[in-house]
Amino acid sequence: MSTRHASFAEFYPYYLTQHSSVLCRRAHFIGSSSALAAQVQYVDSMNPWWIVAALVSGYGGAWIGHFFYEKNRPASFSRPLYSFMGDWVMYWQMLTGKLSW
Repeated sequence: MSTRHASFAEFYPYYLTQHSSVLCRRAHFIGSSSALAAQVQYVDSMNPWWIVAALVSGYGGAWIGHFFYEKNRPASFSRPLYSFMGDWVMYWQMLTGKLSW
């Protein structure tokens, strides 16, 4: 990514171009869902290993999607905050049917 985006609103359309493969989006969705489940387990048990599980499953799903299906570099390497925000906006759009998965 060579251009800098001044706002998340500018960044998100670019973010979607980096997730054109439905398999990449599915890997993101599964990883994010697993991360949410791990966070719930953490709240229930207060076992800090669930935080580790949330991070591994969330980023693992996304990185698998990029390295194996999309064949590009995850945006989290260059824009971590916008990428994190984009992942959850994309997750919500897939969950509500606004974006196919």
